[in-house]
Amino acid sequence: MGQDEAGIDLETSLGYLLKQASSVLRSSMEEVLKPLGMTVTHYSCLELLAQRPGLSNSELARGTFVTRQSMNVLLQSLERDGDVIRATDAAVGKAIPTRLTPRGRRSLEKASAAVRSVELKMLSGMTGSEQAAAFEALQSMVRSLRGEG
Repeated sequence: MGQDEAGIDLETSLGYLLKQASSVLRSSMEEVLKPLGMTVTHYSCLELLAQRPGLSNSELARGTFVTRQSMNVLLQSLERDGDVIRATDAAVGKAIPTRLTPRGRRSLEKASAAVRSVELKMLSGMTGSEQAAAFEALQSMVRSLRGEG
């Protein structure tokens, strides 16, 4: 598709640049998490549970951007490995709350340090005010796309 046609110029597309940044960020995170035996989704699940104990499978799936089925498989693995515990019966409805175990917290500490190193590298070329402006701009974009703007 030529630039004269109704298309997106990838050189100036903010959406394309954001996707590119997201892809490179995910690859970099996977690279530092792999030696810890984790994926980005695995790490994200542990991080969410540390900040919001008791989330259900559906809530974790939404928070990590995967399907409920994929999250269920991950939770079974995390439970088998001793990183999380889930109630045997649902307290309310069908949702089964999940919590981190001490082993899961230790795994998360290592993973958080690894992920933080990637974030620091990503931000290393920016001043504090540039970082704050980028953060604010991205938050604004998310709010606008959600219709919250």
